[in-house]
Amino acid sequence: MKMNPELLDRLAREYVLGTLQGGARRRFATLARQQPAAAQALQAWGQRLGRLGEAVPAVQPSEALWQGLQQRLFGAAPKPVRWWQRAGFGLGGAFAGAALSALLLVPQLEQKKIDEESLPASYVGLLSDAAGKPTVLASATRQGHRLAVKLLQPVAIPSGQVAQLWALPDDGGAPRLVGYVPASGKAQLILAGRADTVFAKVSRLAVSIEPAPGGDLPSKPFVLSGACVKLW
Repeated sequence: MKMNPELLDRLAREYVLGTLQGGARRRFATLARQQPAAAQALQAWGQRLGRLGEAVPAVQPSEALWQGLQQRLFGAAPKPVRWWQRAGFGLGGAFAGAALSALLLVPQLEQKKIDEESLPASYVGLLSDAAGKPTVLASATRQGHRLAVKLLQPVAIPSGQVAQLWALPDDGGAPRLVGYVPASGKAQLILAGRADTVFAKVSRLAVSIEPAPGGDLPSKPFVLSGACVKLW
């Protein structure tokens, strides 16, 4: 079965980001083992998005979480977990782990050189909450005028207030309003110009909860923040 290259590319990106779930994720993993084109797309996105993982703070799992994982994996008499196993399980390594999984899926891949030009040049932002949990995924093609926003977990927005997304300039200047983030689901934000102009000197994004309809500058502390990286 031969799949559309654009569809393969999108599925590979969602797989590495962790937003491809359930049966769709299992089917794509199987496809990556069978089709070199799918495996190549998966490896390419693993390499590119691995940079985002470096910007996500590591979170130490609780003892209860480790015990639950051991019981599910090994049964009622779990094996002891070594310190080096725990060290590799930070949330900050989520993307790196996904990238490694992508590489392990294709040990016999013959074509090792990835054609970077076949993938769209994009800006990608990953915003986390105060606990370090990834919450908002934002992406825009380099010359695009829209920012795709996807909520990885719901955001609590009180009645009469709005969640505003801000671009934080590298020079420490005033935050620039990008648009409004929904409480859940997805949204398409219209940018003030091309993405490579809006995000040219921006390496971080943030969200604040403001009284509706919101202003041109944040008046409340940021509840979400994260890196914005160039993928080209």
